[in-house]
Amino acid sequence: MSEELISIKNLYVQVNNVQILCGLNLTINKGEIHAIMGPNGSGKSTLAKVISGHPGYEITNGSIVLNGVNITDIDPEVRAHMGIFLAFQYPIEIPGVSNTDFLRLAYNCKRKANNLPELDPLSFFQLVSDKLDIINMDAKFLGRNVNEGFSGGEKKKNEILQMALLEPVVSILDETDSGLDIDALRIIANGINDLFSNKQSIILITHYQRLLDYITPDFVHIMHEGQIKYTGDATLAYELEKNGYDILKIKAPSS
Repeated sequence: MSEELISIKNLYVQVNNVQILCGLNLTINKGEIHAIMGPNGSGKSTLAKVISGHPGYEITNGSIVLNGVNITDIDPEVRAHMGIFLAFQYPIEIPGVSNTDFLRLAYNCKRKANNLPELDPLSFFQLVSDKLDIINMDAKFLGRNVNEGFSGGEKKKNEILQMALLEPVVSILDETDSGLDIDALRIIANGINDLFSNKQSIILITHYQRLLDYITPDFVHIMHEGQIKYTGDATLAYELEKNGYDILKIKAPSS
């Protein structure tokens, strides 16, 4: 029997008094990969940010439950310590902060929150060096400032490196495939597959089938007007690729 990992019920969210999510429901079990697709403005990125606890979004109704704990009103850093990870569509640069220091601080903050001993710099360097091979990333990037001067593909690799270190239970990847050439896409997708386990879940937010050629989702959801309107298996993404969002006019809503 599948074990429920995250449950979102009747979620209403607004920004500056504008309603973005309108009664959204989503349940994800351990070991499942869910892809979320939909037109621009349908609420996909809003959902990602709300799950991770972004303070700029107001939840007016509904709940988000992680491993049986209601996290609807919990601070984002606590959610991160509990195992929620968000890979940004546009990772920001942090001048003056080395990648190694940033990664070690994030890693040790999570360990401390979970009553585990922190790693010293030497031990951490060995750990992170072992993770680099997963995403084919050169060790020289560890000494550079966070994302500063990185290409789009390098920034996305850096996000997956964070994912590899933090070992989240729920990974939300917001358009990780955007701006990647085919080689970078393949490397990052293979890295995600290597990191995935049956104790975790992944939410892939994407516009394109090409990412799903490498990472096969258990479920594909189509968002529209702040709700998940249709749900299917991996073949739904191919149908969407063929017919576009006209599919919203002809398919029967999912229950």
